[in-house]
Amino acid sequence: MESKVRVDGQEEILLKPLSTSSYFHIKRAMDFIISFLLLLLLSPVLFLFCILIPLDSTGSPFFYQQRLGLDGKPFQIIKLRSMGIDAEKNGPKWASQNDPRVTRIGAFIRKTRIDELPQLINVLKGDMSLIGPRPEREYFYKEFETFLPGFKNRLYVKPGITGWAQVNGGYDLTPKEKLHFDLYYIRHRSFTMELKIFLRTLTIVFTGNGAR
Repeated sequence: MESKVRVDGQEEILLKPLSTSSYFHIKRAMDFIISFLLLLLLSPVLFLFCILIPLDSTGSPFFYQQRLGLDGKPFQIIKLRSMGIDAEKNGPKWASQNDPRVTRIGAFIRKTRIDELPQLINVLKGDMSLIGPRPEREYFYKEFETFLPGFKNRLYVKPGITGWAQVNGGYDLTPKEKLHFDLYYIRHRSFTMELKIFLRTLTIVFTGNGAR
């Protein structure tokens, strides 16, 4: 049975029902295997930027922050730090394209999505999937729900390192645009769609193109 979700107080979107348990067991197995192999393969890249990031700006190369996962369960996300350590001295702020808080090295690792690599650990732990809506903080869920009813429905599935919204705009998207892309993914998710997102993500990583 499909679930109806009202978005922005106007449009109704049907969320695709959980098809079969085998889909999610296979997805979880693939997440674990691919994440493990990617961590082994890309460990030299992680090591390199663990050296470069502190040289570019003082502080740890890693960034930890609490985000909301499946069904609103909180977890600690791990990223390579792309901003200065005082980036939120004036309070939480939604990340944007050409964000002035981003460091020189940070601009490169955000463009190529290298900053997301440590989240492979989150995938191994089961907090995240390789593909799904990007996890956000509880602060933004509460803020966006006040003018964008339905934003919390992104929590219907496990968050991902990359997703339909990321390959269709990423940091350029408004919260409303992000929600529509994420709900589209939730409604149409399948192995075919996830393969498409994965391949488009690789294009962004290797060329820096693909995001709006």
